[in-house]
Amino acid sequence: MDVHLRALRYFATAAEELHFTRAAEHLFVSQPGLSKQIRRLEQDLRLDLFERGGHSITLTAAGQALLPHVQTLLKNWDHAQRAASDAAARAASVLRIGMQTSVGRGLLPAITKRFKQRRPGWRINLTQVAWDDPTCGLGDGAVDVAIVWLPLPDVTDLRTHVIAVEHLVLAVSTAHRLADRHQLSFTDVIDESFVALPEEAGALRDHWLATDHRGGNPPVIGAIARNPDEAFEAVSNCQGVVLVAEGNAAIYQREDIVTIPVTDLPPSELALAWRAGVRNNAVRDFVEAAREELPDEHF
Repeated sequence: MDVHLRALRYFATAAEELHFTRAAEHLFVSQPGLSKQIRRLEQDLRLDLFERGGHSITLTAAGQALLPHVQTLLKNWDHAQRAASDAAARAASVLRIGMQTSVGRGLLPAITKRFKQRRPGWRINLTQVAWDDPTCGLGDGAVDVAIVWLPLPDVTDLRTHVIAVEHLVLAVSTAHRLADRHQLSFTDVIDESFVALPEEAGALRDHWLATDHRGGNPPVIGAIARNPDEAFEAVSNCQGVVLVAEGNAAIYQREDIVTIPVTDLPPSELALAWRAGVRNNAVRDFVEAAREELPDEHF
């Protein structure tokens, strides 16, 4: 009998989380929708995969036996999709670049010009990726190269090359009590409400909340933003403040927001990222174009 990959993915996520609500949140679906798909899978297989009791679930013997095979199947399918997508992009002479914020600083035009000298006729396809994908499209093969703020998640098959290092500033509403300050230390704002990236952003969320510099005290979260526009709208509405690299402060200037240098936090690093071992020489050429084009002070 045939079953849908979606149902198998729902089963695998629920089995790994052992919690239907968390699994649904991870998959960005409703909990009733997830439960319905899993029930249908159990009916198709004529097997009970989960023991359901109150708020907790456990795998049945059948579910435990099925899970590793489903995980392998899904991994192989993801690899197959990635290989097909990569092949299509190469055939079309397109290099897919993922971004989570605007790049600015003249970096992308400079790299692209050098890249096209190496690859005449190739096109650059830019894709905006939300912050809830911490790999910026690299994880599922949606892009070939990403321009990202570090740190990336702890994924062993990603490689990075830093293209800019910038000091941090704090973006606040012009109505904020600190709006007239010329500079700040982080201790001045540690108790402020912050605009945070989604939890899925992982280490990058912690970086922009300066979690490592809070002495173990959790940040106060005033709003969650999936992209820069949402973040700055939240700041404008006095829902919180947000740390920003100084170059991005110039890109996202607004009349109702001011940015103030923060003197005692380490700088942020903007980097190219790509998948290790990828069989795409255009990726290598793009990275080499960055190395050749950008002046030494970027590295």
